[in-house]
Amino acid sequence: MLFAVVLVVTFLPGVAAAAPATGNATWFDALGSPYGGCGLPQSVLDSQDFVALNVYNTPRDYNFYPRPLPAGDPKIGQWDNGHNCGRWVRVTISDYCTGVNDGAPNQPFCRNGSFVADRYNGATLNMIVADSCGDSNAWCRDDPFHLDLSHASLNRFLQNGVPVGDMDPAHWNNRHVSWEFVPAPNYSGDITIGFLQSAQVWWGAVSVSHLPNGIHGIDYFAGGTWHAAQMNGDMGQSYILSPTVQAGTQFQIRVYDVNNALVNNGRVYTFSLPSSCQPSCGVPYTRVSYTTS
Repeated sequence: MLFAVVLVVTFLPGVAAAAPATGNATWFDALGSPYGGCGLPQSVLDSQDFVALNVYNTPRDYNFYPRPLPAGDPKIGQWDNGHNCGRWVRVTISDYCTGVNDGAPNQPFCRNGSFVADRYNGATLNMIVADSCGDSNAWCRDDPFHLDLSHASLNRFLQNGVPVGDMDPAHWNNRHVSWEFVPAPNYSGDITIGFLQSAQVWWGAVSVSHLPNGIHGIDYFAGGTWHAAQMNGDMGQSYILSPTVQAGTQFQIRVYDVNNALVNNGRVYTFSLPSSCQPSCGVPYTRVSYTTS
């Protein structure tokens, strides 16, 4: 049975899904307000085709656990404590379920039916990781490679270069998809930096986006030396910085990608807390300009 197969699928915490991995897919309408799980408002995402990854890998265990989970904890799902934020995935439509596929806890997927191929198989779409799925249902707990897709994207999947148009709702039923991480498609330009709400001199909360290949860390320069910044909870694109000098308004950072390589060969980004954010930022996101060296 499919359910038994799903339950025995395992992976090491922090290790990317196999290329490609297959799981059940669901949809959600929008990111939360003011931020999605990665620490960005939906309006500033690189794409409105976005996905959520599972926070937990806890088959048959629907309890909630404090986030972020301890490093190395086997309960860590593909969300990887936020470390897969900002990455792109190539999603391919696979088989349709002819049975009940409702994600009920402790119930098999596609019960009283089976997964079958149909004319939508093979349609693809590049999507960005922007949110997390930690709900207490079978999707987010029992299926380690489950993807939660933006609802508006379902009929934008391309087959022979043409949007499928009518897969949702009549041909959806939380069907299988296969997916794999890919570098940012057709990437150009440089990263984007914005301060988050309540950011200030003493709490330099920023989010970094428009990434060539995800983000696994930020260093900030303060007091004459580089320091590793702390992630803002498990919002994987948001980090807490200190200014270059105590009580100053200038910040300098360098960014590490998903392979722990410095972005743009260690390019240093210098920017300042804008006057609109003094004493603190009053809006969810304030984009800033920067210089590089």
